[in-house]
Amino acid sequence: MTNVQRSRRQVRLSRALGIALTPKAQRIFEKRPYAPGEHGRTRRRTESDYAVRLREKQRLRAQYGVSEKQLRRSYEQATRTAGQTGNAMLQDLEVRLDNLVLRAGIARTTAQARQFVVHRHILVDGNIVDRPSYRVKPGQTIQVKAKSQTMVPFQIAAEGVHRDVLPQVPGYLDVNLASLKATLTRKPEAEEIPVQVNIQYVVEFYAR
Repeated sequence: MTNVQRSRRQVRLSRALGIALTPKAQRIFEKRPYAPGEHGRTRRRTESDYAVRLREKQRLRAQYGVSEKQLRRSYEQATRTAGQTGNAMLQDLEVRLDNLVLRAGIARTTAQARQFVVHRHILVDGNIVDRPSYRVKPGQTIQVKAKSQTMVPFQIAAEGVHRDVLPQVPGYLDVNLASLKATLTRKPEAEEIPVQVNIQYVVEFYAR
């Protein structure tokens, strides 16, 4: 899939789910805030409980850019964690390496963050980690490796260019963009995680 095809797909998905998944989708969504297709402007018919919960699950999955298998695994792990399942699920997804690269402003989109990780540009505590799903622990530091910092995408990021399209840096991340470095200082609290989701609906979808 080309970058143009991927971009169009993300825009269409954004409009279908009612959330902007990329900066380009945000711009288009502001102009056309309705679902795609000839019936996109018409009011949705009353949806079943299943449909509502399915869409909420799809919204969460799209925002983190994870597969169905990965999302279900996160849910199953959360059910074995003390406390609320939904909160544990959000916390688990939030500390993925690709997601924190995005939150820090080192990447502009989830897809770009994942690409940076897979192409071995990202260090965790000084060691290359090329698994986007790697869970970063409190106290660990992520940084673009020195050899990669001279590349144009990282020089752009270091200037803070992506910050205008990303949510404010959450309180659990200590970011030094000029050094392309960020430290997860503590475990995220579910209510401060910048995703749009009714997590209880997602839990109910999987628990059915």
